[in-house]
Amino acid sequence: MSAPSNVDFQSALLRKARWKPLEFVAWAIAFALPLVMPSHSLLVNEIAIVALFAMSLDLILGYTGIVSLGHAAFFGFGAYVAALFAKLVMPDPTVGLLVAIAASAALGAVASVTILRGSDLTRLMVTLGTALLLLELANKLDWLTGGADGLQGVVLGPVLGLFDFDLYGRVAAWYSLAVMLVLFLLMRRFVHSPFGATLKAIRDNRLRAMAIGLPVVSRLAVIYTLAAGVAGAAGALLAQTTGFASLDVLAFDRSADVLLMLVIGGVGWLYGGVLGAIVFKLLQTWLSAVTPQYWMFWIGLILVLLVLVGRERLLKPWLWFGRRA
Repeated sequence: MSAPSNVDFQSALLRKARWKPLEFVAWAIAFALPLVMPSHSLLVNEIAIVALFAMSLDLILGYTGIVSLGHAAFFGFGAYVAALFAKLVMPDPTVGLLVAIAASAALGAVASVTILRGSDLTRLMVTLGTALLLLELANKLDWLTGGADGLQGVVLGPVLGLFDFDLYGRVAAWYSLAVMLVLFLLMRRFVHSPFGATLKAIRDNRLRAMAIGLPVVSRLAVIYTLAAGVAGAAGALLAQTTGFASLDVLAFDRSADVLLMLVIGGVGWLYGGVLGAIVFKLLQTWLSAVTPQYWMFWIGLILVLLVLVGRERLLKPWLWFGRRA
């Protein structure tokens, strides 16, 4: 029996990346929600942003095995860049988004040097330290960032020069969903490419990947840079749709929450970030309304149940259609 050729391998990757019918339905429902339930448009917008943020973390955690406690550094950096660009340069949200993505990716390229060496514990501390440094920097440069008061007075123009942001948040929700969909398609194609297959090989056994000649260092730097750019896009969307950027976007809670989302949704498939964001934000909204003081306790209890019972058993109806998307 002959060994499979490169053409067969690439065809298998393309088949795996092919959309399933239920995925089209799910995305159509997502885009219809701001129209069907306009009073929940702001929640839809927030879920789309944190889902994109969670997918960016899944790129490095699920596909290369890099654990980060400071991923909020890129999220917050993108938020501040987008807000400052709108306030000081021009209010076009699309241009500001692209600038924030480029700036966050550049920061990720620089920061990637810190995750190429050392153990997992070292990377945890280094990534956390990077986020804390940016947090303190944003706090000290109050003449530019607004410090603890936040960056206020951010006014955005219409999206593509046509769609003004409304009070209900429908345009904001559609804008965030559209950006999320475009970046999701790019990430999906990326992880199901031969390059993405080498990332999984590095995740499974880095020493073996180096032994067969894979450029491990450059691969890790590329995926870390890409993940930083996507996280910056999520932060930029938050700043643009709220017209505000504060120290909260760089806080440790932001990194911890996105890790919890991936615990809920699962790593190694991009829909895990989406599913985790939906479940986490809906639980947070509902529980904080029912029991404002103890909602974190109930979310912690649910996470314990996920570990003890198993994610697949609790969320099986939602996982089957795109388990390896």
